[in-house]
Amino acid sequence: MSGEPLALTRRTLLAAAPAAGLLGLTPAFAQGTTAAPRVVSLDYGLSSTLLGLGAPPVGITELAGWSEWVVEPAMPSGVAELGISSEPNLEVLAALKPDLILATSWLDAQIPRLERFAPVLRLETFIWTGTPILEAAISATRAVAARIGRAPEAEAFLARMEAVFAEARARLAEREPRAVALVHFWDSRHVRISADPSLFNDVLLRIGVRNAWEASTGPWGFQTLPVEELSRVMDPEALLLVFEPVPQDVFATLDRSPLWRALPLAQPDRIRRLPPVLLFGMVNEATRFARLVVEALEAES
Repeated sequence: MSGEPLALTRRTLLAAAPAAGLLGLTPAFAQGTTAAPRVVSLDYGLSSTLLGLGAPPVGITELAGWSEWVVEPAMPSGVAELGISSEPNLEVLAALKPDLILATSWLDAQIPRLERFAPVLRLETFIWTGTPILEAAISATRAVAARIGRAPEAEAFLARMEAVFAEARARLAEREPRAVALVHFWDSRHVRISADPSLFNDVLLRIGVRNAWEASTGPWGFQTLPVEELSRVMDPEALLLVFEPVPQDVFATLDRSPLWRALPLAQPDRIRRLPPVLLFGMVNEATRFARLVVEALEAES
């Protein structure tokens, strides 16, 4: 990726708010009037954030995969499909006449072209830059809200997240929650395991659950491993939380593998399959993940 990450702090956001007109916004957006900005999002996490702010995008990239990888919140009907993030359909983009385009540093090479259609707000949301991922997601949420005149909605949105965390901590405090290892299966031989630094790990810390994978990952928040490396999870009580979607026939193949069957963490009574949660998500995904982890742990009675 190219370019320097955008520094997002509460101070800079507050300082920038009065100058919203200098950022390519109309006074209506800057002052939070009833005029609805037409926002295009080129990232799932930012698209989910717009929904959390009550400001659905007019177009997003990779809309077809939303119900498989994000699931919740549902994307409203009528949102335009812009194709893949790395090569958005510029004809559709032009027809949408957006007021603002949301992008991440992953799309830095595209930004000069995108700026021909509307101002671009570039945010770091899911890659480690020295700030905890959840904290970066919160800052990015406030940045988006400031640009579209939805600051009060952002604070209410974030308060709902904190309430979910508080309830999760309280419910889990009544028991001694088991540690968890968090994996997405790449295929029958490899998993992506999430640990520190990642959105999921930050949520575990907030709700009082220990991550059973103690090694740090790279800046993307996960590490790709051969399945046999799961033997490094030494906690005899840890659960393996497996996120859907799991590639077809993965478990059928693993069930025939003596190596897999010998892994302590791979025993059937230690595996729990979770619905999809966006790995590179933001506040909505942090909230959804917390709820699902609590449900999985409360089932252990």
